[in-house]
Amino acid sequence: MLTQQPWIRLAPHMVEEYEQDILEGLEVEDFKDACEHVRNTGDEELAKALYDAMHRVKVKDGYPFEEPSDYDSIVACSPHKITKKPLDYDENGLKDRLEGAWTGRIAGCLLGKPTEGFPRTIVYPMLKASGNWPLHKYIKKCDMSAEYAKMAETPGQWFYGRCYADLTGGISPSDDDTNYTVLSLKLVEQYGKDFKPVDVMEAWLLYLPYLNVCTAERVAYRNAAMGLLPPQSADTYNPFREWIGAQIRTDFFGYINPGDPTRAAEMAYRDAVISHVKNGIYGAMFAAAAIAAAATAETADDILNAGLDVIPAKCRLRRDIDLVRQWYADGLSAEEVMDRIHEAYPPHAAAGWVYTNPNTMIVAMAVLYGQRDFGKSMCLAVQACYDTDCNGATVGSILGMWVGRKAIPEIWLEPFHGKLYTNISGYPVVDTGDLTRRTIALVNR
Repeated sequence: MLTQQPWIRLAPHMVEEYEQDILEGLEVEDFKDACEHVRNTGDEELAKALYDAMHRVKVKDGYPFEEPSDYDSIVACSPHKITKKPLDYDENGLKDRLEGAWTGRIAGCLLGKPTEGFPRTIVYPMLKASGNWPLHKYIKKCDMSAEYAKMAETPGQWFYGRCYADLTGGISPSDDDTNYTVLSLKLVEQYGKDFKPVDVMEAWLLYLPYLNVCTAERVAYRNAAMGLLPPQSADTYNPFREWIGAQIRTDFFGYINPGDPTRAAEMAYRDAVISHVKNGIYGAMFAAAAIAAAATAETADDILNAGLDVIPAKCRLRRDIDLVRQWYADGLSAEEVMDRIHEAYPPHAAAGWVYTNPNTMIVAMAVLYGQRDFGKSMCLAVQACYDTDCNGATVGSILGMWVGRKAIPEIWLEPFHGKLYTNISGYPVVDTGDLTRRTIALVNR
């Protein structure tokens, strides 16, 4: 039944709402018991009343963050010092970078699909038993020990029903992490680079089936069907408004703005604002800017600096990424950084493994510690757990844009041969060659 689908009803997610409000600095501690009661009873009308009441409380005195959700205010409190950098290669070089980015996104998503949302206590023993520790190649069912292979075949067990790289049939399966990238291509082709947030919403309604979107996107889709326009579509009964959804939709805006992180981030904002607020928006802007910067970057710092340049200087996401960079500078290992991220954002919390900030911290960690190695970077992103297909895909985009398609080892291409299934209407199967050609046309438009 439709009412049993996750993320449609508010009541089951009021504990997530409570934790979200705490992160935003709202004085909602007195509402904790009521949120748990509503979650347990499923009273939808009471959940909405409680949500409204919690959104009327004030921010705590001394809350140290400045986190607007409108674009002009974001710009006003962001550094915005990095300017567009011209490409130092010809159209063949651009083609190589863009095909690398598309290929990287698909490969990173596929790498992370078997472990999405699983804790390290489950993932690490499986990888070790599969001869894939530290993670250095795709997770294949044929590599699993008998114990884990049985789990992968048994309903209700860990790893059951997951997509393994040796079972793709030569085409990467559809996934929201890749659906949105293809949809963004369709969006810009149809509405132009000056598309508006309402155009994004219309494209969803036209081309993307409702039950193929998750968390904040499903809420925004529901709100759009009820006639709510951005930004109300993002902040109306939406406990997931700072989750990772906007960040996974943003890569394409980096693709079509190579060397121009500011423009990429501005386009990402117009997409993100239909479903997210604050750090949910900033994650999208950060990723788009980082990918755009990767087209001309010399160092990992160039990429991360571009992402940080477009988000507020006093936001939680900036604080968290700066922590990762400091840990790297202090000489911590990648594994030690992963430990600290898990301590700061426990995956078992209500928002847990789908929240924007820890996942963006993982992206930053992978870019820094990957040392411009395509496979190593993606594997670090996935080995950290949390939203593994999302992080693998974002890091794959960044590294693919940075090093180009020709520098990607064949091991990462074998399971899908440049082909991808999607759930986008009119695009049952796409290939990276055609996607790249159409992307170049938009860069040059």
